[in-house]
Amino acid sequence: MRTRSNSGVRLDYYQRIVHKLILDHQQPVTGLFPASPHNDHAWIRDNLYCILAVWGLSMAFKKIADQDEDRAKTYELEQSCVKLMRGLLMAMMQQKDKVEKFKSTQHPTDSLHAKYSSTTGRTVVKDTEWGHLQIDAISLYLLVLAQMTASGLQIVFSLDEVSFIQNLVFYIESAYCTPDYGIWERGDKTNHGLPELNASSIGMAKAALEAMNELDLFGARGGPSSVIHVLADEAQKCQAVLQSMLPRESNSKELDSGLLSIISYPAFAVDDPNLIALTRDTIVNKLQGKYGCKRFLRDGHKTPREDPNRLYYEPWELRMFENIECEWPLFFCYLILDYCFQGDKTNVTEYMQKLEKVMIRKDGGMPLVPELYSVPGDKAHLEHEDPGSQERIPLGRCPFIWAQSLYILGKLLQEGFLAVGELDPLNRRLCSEKKPDVVVQIVILAENNEIRDKLLEYDLHVQTISDVAPIEVQPARVLSHLYTYLGRNKKLGLSGRKSRDVGILSTSKLYSLNDRIFAFTPQNFDYEEYYMSRDPALLASTFMANVAFLGMSWKQMLGRPTLTLLATQYLLDQGKIPMAMITTMKKLKSGYINGTRVTLGNLGEFLSTSAITNLSFLGSQEDGYPDKLNPEVQSYLEDHLLKSFSNKLNFLSRPSGARNARALRRRMSVRGAIKKTRSINVDSETLGMEGDSTMQGRSLERKPSWLEVDPAYGRSPSPEEAKKRAFTKGTSTTSLGVPAPTIEITKEKAPPKEDVIINKNLPVLRNRTASESQNSVYAEQETDELIAMLRETESLDEQGDILQYLVDTHGLDFNTGMQENGKAVTVKDLLKVLYEKACTQKLWGLVRHTAGMLGKRVEDLAKAVTDLLVRQKQITVGMPPNNEHTITAPLPENELRQLIHQSFRHEKHGNEQKKAYGDDESTAMLTQELLVYLAMFIRTEPQLFLEMLRLRVGLIIQVMATELSRTLSCDGEEASEHLLNLSPFEMKNLLHHILSGKEFAINSVGRGNFSIVSNKSNRYGKKSQIVLEGQSLQGTVDDTPAIEPDRQGQWLRRRRLDGALNRVPRDFYPRVWGVLEKCQGLVIQGKLLQPNLTQEMTSGELKFALAVETVLNSIPQPEYRQLVVEALMVLTLVVEYKAVAHLGGMIEVESLVHKANQIFLEDQMRCNGDATLCCAKEGFPAALGGALVCGGAAGVCQHLYDSAPSGSYGTMTYLARAVAALLATTMPVDSPIECTIT
Repeated sequence: MRTRSNSGVRLDYYQRIVHKLILDHQQPVTGLFPASPHNDHAWIRDNLYCILAVWGLSMAFKKIADQDEDRAKTYELEQSCVKLMRGLLMAMMQQKDKVEKFKSTQHPTDSLHAKYSSTTGRTVVKDTEWGHLQIDAISLYLLVLAQMTASGLQIVFSLDEVSFIQNLVFYIESAYCTPDYGIWERGDKTNHGLPELNASSIGMAKAALEAMNELDLFGARGGPSSVIHVLADEAQKCQAVLQSMLPRESNSKELDSGLLSIISYPAFAVDDPNLIALTRDTIVNKLQGKYGCKRFLRDGHKTPREDPNRLYYEPWELRMFENIECEWPLFFCYLILDYCFQGDKTNVTEYMQKLEKVMIRKDGGMPLVPELYSVPGDKAHLEHEDPGSQERIPLGRCPFIWAQSLYILGKLLQEGFLAVGELDPLNRRLCSEKKPDVVVQIVILAENNEIRDKLLEYDLHVQTISDVAPIEVQPARVLSHLYTYLGRNKKLGLSGRKSRDVGILSTSKLYSLNDRIFAFTPQNFDYEEYYMSRDPALLASTFMANVAFLGMSWKQMLGRPTLTLLATQYLLDQGKIPMAMITTMKKLKSGYINGTRVTLGNLGEFLSTSAITNLSFLGSQEDGYPDKLNPEVQSYLEDHLLKSFSNKLNFLSRPSGARNARALRRRMSVRGAIKKTRSINVDSETLGMEGDSTMQGRSLERKPSWLEVDPAYGRSPSPEEAKKRAFTKGTSTTSLGVPAPTIEITKEKAPPKEDVIINKNLPVLRNRTASESQNSVYAEQETDELIAMLRETESLDEQGDILQYLVDTHGLDFNTGMQENGKAVTVKDLLKVLYEKACTQKLWGLVRHTAGMLGKRVEDLAKAVTDLLVRQKQITVGMPPNNEHTITAPLPENELRQLIHQSFRHEKHGNEQKKAYGDDESTAMLTQELLVYLAMFIRTEPQLFLEMLRLRVGLIIQVMATELSRTLSCDGEEASEHLLNLSPFEMKNLLHHILSGKEFAINSVGRGNFSIVSNKSNRYGKKSQIVLEGQSLQGTVDDTPAIEPDRQGQWLRRRRLDGALNRVPRDFYPRVWGVLEKCQGLVIQGKLLQPNLTQEMTSGELKFALAVETVLNSIPQPEYRQLVVEALMVLTLVVEYKAVAHLGGMIEVESLVHKANQIFLEDQMRCNGDATLCCAKEGFPAALGGALVCGGAAGVCQHLYDSAPSGSYGTMTYLARAVAALLATTMPVDSPIECTIT
C-alpha cells in the first residue's frame, strides 16, 4: 500500500468531487437525485448510474482505512448507497399493483414508472404521458442491488421486501418478447411512442436474472426464505434473442451506442467474445466521433435542424439529421470502463485523453463531463457534407452526472484505487471465458417391471419408478405449478409467478423440499397433451436436440444437468419397444451423442454431481411456520403422484351386422368427406409445376386403398396383403372372436385400365370419378343408420368420413344416442376414441384431422411463434396468394389457434370473415406442427434462417407437397395426401431438407408411410444440363426408391425453394437501398417502392428490409420472385461499380425479367436449344400472354428458370443484357460508354 500522504490525499480529492457533484444533490428524505436543480424528477436509470461512483469510492476507502475517520467515510458513503437503493425500492413498492397487473398483461400502461418525484417518491406524470415501460431500468436496479448485496451492503430489510423483489424478477422475466421504450425512452426512432424489442433491454434483463439467481438478499445473515429464485430458462431465452439481434438494437435502430452497457460493464450480458468484439467495433466505426459517440444513426435530439416545438419527427424528416447527430462523451466513459475490465491499459489511456479533451473545466479546475456536443446551427450544412469537419458546442446538462459518475469509476480503476473484481463481486465479467465441456447426465426410468424387462432384452439396465424411491419423479407441469407459489404475498397483494412455462434447463435440476427430493421429466415429453409425442422417432430426435441444447446452454450453474426420461406404455409400438428408441439409448452408452458428452446412470448415483435447488419457498412463511409445507401444496403433491392414463371409451369396436345396399350407397356419398376439406395447392399455375396436359382435362379424385384394421396386428395390412384380400372384410374384433365374414364388392372399384400403380412399394391408389362425390344420397339418411354403420365399419378412414359428416351437419356436441357407463355419448367422444385409435395405428393423416376437429392445440404453440418472432422473423399462415395472415407480434395461444383454424365454416355465409384455413382441419394442424418444428430449428440451428425475414408457412406447405409430387412423380392431390400422412418425424425431416436445400430421396416403409433420406452427394456443384421435358421421367417404375431424374429441374427447384422460403442473397436489402437512391422508384407487381423510403430509414434498418420484402411477396410464383431478386442484384452491381451516375426514372423490375427471357429465347432459336420445343418459336407466343407450353410461371420460359445463374447462357448474363438495354435507352447517345467486365 502506498503511504497515506499520496493515496489518502488523492482519495480525499475524489471524495470532495463526489460530495460536491453528486451527494450534495441527494434529497435528504427520499435519498433520490433530481435530474437537475430546476427539475425535481428522479429517473431510475440515472439515479443508479449516479450512485455507482459513490459505491466505488466507499470500497476504495475501505481498503486504506488506517484511521478512524476513513472508516467513518466508508460507512457514510455506503449508507448513501443504501439510502438511494431503498428510496427507489419504496417508490416502486408504492406501485405494487402495477407489478401484479403487468405480470399478466405486459401492457405499456401497466408498467412501473420510469421516474418519480425526488422529494416525495411519488409518481410525477400519468401512465399514458410518458414511455414508462423501460425494462432496462428495472433490470439495472436488480443488477446493482445484487452486486451491492454481494459486496456486503444490507439494502433489503424484511421478507415482504424480498417477495416484492422476487416479483420484480417475474416483471422482467418476459423481457425477451416484450417491446419497450428502451434506454432513450423513445421506442421507434421517429419518437411516435411505438415500443420496440430493444437488444439493450434484453441484455440488461438477462444480466439481472443471472445476477439475482439464488442470491440471498439478507447477505451472510439470511436463511432459505430470503433467497431469490430464477428459472434458468428465462435468462437463456434472453441470451438466445440477444445472440440473434446483435449488433442490431431494434427494428428501427440498426445500431445503438447504448449496447456498450450490455457487452461490458455493468451488464456483461454476452458470452460470445467474437460477438462482443463485432458489436464494439461496429459502434466505434459507425458512431464514434471526436467528441464521443452518436446514440444511433439519424438521431435528431438537440440537433440544430430539430423542431423544438414537438416531440415526434415525420418519417421523411429523419434524412436531414444524417451526419449532424449529437455526440455524447458518455460513451467514452463506457469504453474506458470496458478496456479497464479487459486490462488493456493503452486503450484506457487513449480514451481517457480523448475524454479529457472534451471535458469542461469550471471553477477550481474540476473537469466536468457535458451531456452532449451539437453542431452550431450555421455550420450544419458544412458538417453534413464533410462529417467531423466542424467544431461542436456543448449542450444539455453539465455536469451530466450519469457520465461523471462513470468517469470517476474509470479514474479510480486507472489509478489503482479499485480492482475490477470489487466493482463486480458476482464475477459477471468472466461469463465470456471458456468453460470446460458440460457432461449431461441421463436417467431412463421404466414405468413398470414389464417395460424394464423389455429394455433388459436389449442389454439396457434401467430402474423403475418405484426403485428410485425416496426420489420422486413428476412431470414438468407439477414443477410449473409449484413455482406459482414463489413470491406470493397477501399483505402486498402479489400472486406469485404467472407464466406456466418451465423449460428444459429447469427440469434438468433436482429439487429438494424438506427431506424429499424430486426429479422432473421435460415439458415436451408430457404425453397427455399432443399427438407429436406419439411418434417415437420424433421423440428420439427431440431428445437429441434437448441434449445438444443442454450442452450449449448449461452455464453459471453449479453441478451437472440431469435429464430424466420415463419409458411408458405409450412408447410401445404393438407391444415392442420402437427401434428409434433402442438405437438412441445405445448411443447414450457410448458416452457421446452428436458431440455432447453424456453419461447414463441411476438417479441415486447422480445425487452428488447434480444441480440441486431448494424449494424452501413452499413453506407457510406468512402464517409463521416457515418449516411446514403450505397446506395447498401438501394436498396438490398428494394428488399428483404419477397416475397412469387409461382410455375407457371403447364402443367403436362392436360386432358388425350384415350390411345392406343402402349402407353401401350411403357410404359412397360420405366417402371423401375429410378429403374435400383439403386446401393444399400443388397446381401448375400458381406453383409453376410441370403440368401433364392429359391429366388436366379430367379432375379425378383419388384415395389410398382401404386402410383396414387387421385385428391380428391392430394395424392396417400392407399393400400386398390388401391386394391379396381384394376387398374382403376381416374378422371383427368382438370379445368372443366369432368370425362374421361378409364379402363385399364395392361399386366404386374403377375400371381396371385406370388403375394407377406408381411404384410397387407404394400403396395402390385408385381413381374415383367426381360424380360419386357429388352423390348426396346421404342427406336424407337417418342419423341412427349412420351410427350403425359407424359401429360396423372397421376402416378408421371411413369412421373419420362419417364423423366428419356428422360434425358438419350436427356439430361436435350432438348426442349420438349411444350410452357408455350410463352417460350419453356425443360425437366429440367418438372423435376422441377415433383419435386414440389413429394414434395407436399411426395413421397420421387421420390423427391430424381428428386433432384439428377436436381443437387440440400443439403444445407450446404460442411459445414457438414467439421464439420465431423475437428472432426477427415474421410469420404468415394461410394459403397464398390471397389468404395469408401475417403475425408480427406475439399472440396468446387461443387467438393464434383461432387465426389458424377457422372460426366460421366458410360455406355457410358468403360475407363472414375467413380465417387462414377455411375448413381444412388437417392443414391447420399441420401449420401448428410446422411452426413448432421451425421454432425447434431456429433454437438449435439458427444458421438455416440466414437472410430470411418472413416465414410463409402456407407456401412452405405447398412447396413440401410439390417436392413430394416431384420425387414420387405423382399428381398434386396424391402428393398432398402423402404429405398429410407423413409421420411427425418425417415431416420434421422433410422440412429440414427443404430449409437446408439438401437433395433427398424417398423410401417406402410399408403401410404407405415414407421415410426421407438425404442423398449423400450434394449436386448443386455440377453444371446443370437441360434435358428434354419428359424424356427422363419414364423408367422409374420399378422396385428401387423413386430416383431423381438426372440434373434437369435442379435450378428450377433451387429457385422455387429459395423463393418460397423468401431467401435473398447476403446484404440484399442494404444494396436495394443503394439502388433506390439512384432512381425514382422500383415497380414490382404494380407496387411502387418509393425513393423516399431512403429518407425515412437507414440502409441496414429492419423496417426497410420488411418494406422491400412486402412488395416482393406480392409475387405469387416463388421461382418468378427469385428471378426478380436476381434482376435486382444485377441493378445493385450497376450502382456499386458506379457504371452510371443515375439509373433514370422508375424501373419496372419485371420488364427486365421479361426482356431477359426474350433475349434468351432469341439465343435458343439461334443455336437450336431445348426451348425451341416450347417457347422459342417465331412470334414468341409467350409475349401474347397465353399459357406457356412448358408450364413456365408468369410467361417466362421454364428453361430460363432452370438455367444456372453463371455461365454464358446463365440467367445473370441475360439479366445483365436486359439491364444494359434499359440503360441504353436512358443514356445520352453521343457520350461513349465504358464497359469493363470484371
